[in-house]
This record gives sequence, C-alpha cells and structure tokens, in this order.
Amino acid sequence: MDSQAFQDFYPEELSHCYGCGKNNPLGHQLKSHWDGDETIAHFTPAPHHMAIPGFVYGGLIASLVDCHGTGTASAAAYRAAGREMGTAPALRFVTGSLKVDYLAPTPLGVELELRGTVVEIKEKKVVVDITVSANGKLCAKGQVIAVRMPESMAPK
Repeated sequence: MDSQAFQDFYPEELSHCYGCGKNNPLGHQLKSHWDGDETIAHFTPAPHHMAIPGFVYGGLIASLVDCHGTGTASAAAYRAAGREMGTAPALRFVTGSLKVDYLAPTPLGVELELRGTVVEIKEKKVVVDITVSANGKLCAKGQVIAVRMPESMAPK
C-alpha cells in the first residue's frame, strides 16, 4: 500500500471536502490508497455517527462511499495518464451519481474497510464500485460515477 493517501495530493485550494478534505478539521479525514488494482480506505465511526444504539447512520456510509469513489477516480485518472499524483494540472473529480445499497446493519465503533474497483475510465468520467465491510462482513455496496471537476467549481 502506498504511504501517502490520494487525498494528500489534492491541491490546497481543493482540500476542504467534509468527507476527505485534509483542510476540514470537522470532516471525516478519509484516506484512500492503492492496494494492487483495488483501492482501500479505513474509517472507524464515532458515537456521534449513530443511527440507533450500536449501529451506524446510513448517511455516513454514503459519504464514505462517495469520497472513496471520487478519490479512487482521481488516482485512476492519474494512473491511466501515466502521471504522478499531484502533478499539474490537477485531476480532481466530483460526484455525478451516487448509489448505495445497504446489505446488513453496520456496527458502530468498529473499523470499516472500504474497497474500490474501477469499472470504467474515460477522460472526464470514472465509474467506481465500492464495498463497505465491518469485521469481515459486507455491510454496503455502492457505485460512484465521478466526473472531472467543472471549471465553474475552481476557486477564483
């Protein structure tokens, strides 16, 4: 596994995301890495991520799938272009579509493992399938259609 997370390569002005932005101290601080041809991230939900006692709020799961998917899209685009992450111009992706299926209750307080698989990669769109597991049990699966960040979102 690479030592630096994909999100660590995002330009400073594009690192404020609630789910994965290193410049958002109140966010999740999700960190994604390559693990062979898959990507991996880990996250341990805190008590305030509760839906009902003992179980994780589904919105948290969706946000983790979302951010791991867009991070994977960025890394995959750099890899496909034969470029090192962090080189200019930045290959930054945002969510075009997010689908999440909840397969089993997700326990609170244990480390979650997210795994991403790139399904399709094009210049302006990357499709990523994501699984979320807790204690080795599949809890959710999702798909992110990530699109290149439009110019209109670039900081002025």
